[in-house]
Amino acid sequence: MVRYAKEHKQETRQRIITAAGRRLKQDGIDGSGVATLMKDAGLTNGTLYAYFTSKDDLVATAVADQMRAQHENIVAQAAPGRAGLEQIIRWYFSTDQRDDIEDGCPNAALLDEIARSTHTTRQAYTKGALILIDDFAARLAPHDPPSARLKALSLLGMMAGTLQLSRALTDRQLADQLLEQGIRTALALIDAEQHK
Repeated sequence: MVRYAKEHKQETRQRIITAAGRRLKQDGIDGSGVATLMKDAGLTNGTLYAYFTSKDDLVATAVADQMRAQHENIVAQAAPGRAGLEQIIRWYFSTDQRDDIEDGCPNAALLDEIARSTHTTRQAYTKGALILIDDFAARLAPHDPPSARLKALSLLGMMAGTLQLSRALTDRQLADQLLEQGIRTALALIDAEQHK
């Protein structure tokens, strides 16, 4: 009986985190109230406090989970070296990725709000971003990843900003062209690093 209760509690907690991650990316941190976050998970408002100390605690946990999932499901699955970076870049700058905010990149969906969030949320984001950056750097400079860390950070920033801008444009043709230019710019950045 106790084992079931523990497993059930872990499953429920993860369901809340996953639902919150999707809602936060769709409506933003400030635009997502506790009632909506818990309703998405199929639970009542009060249930939040059985799993998290506050909405801020849930937000920090959801941001960390979104960053972890992006790394595990996309970045870590890509091929090694330049080929893997190209896979990641082409996935990132796809129209599917741009148009599916709920299931898309947490960087592009939440970066501006994370910057204004609690220290705990910013720290959760930073930890996740550093994992992505280190993975990018290892592909950029396999023999000396630390030398490529700032270039990898710049690449991540360029990617997130380009995707944000593409999402904001009402001119679909221009938004699509921006994604195509993002691919070219990112690949040029990679090639410049690898030919140093």
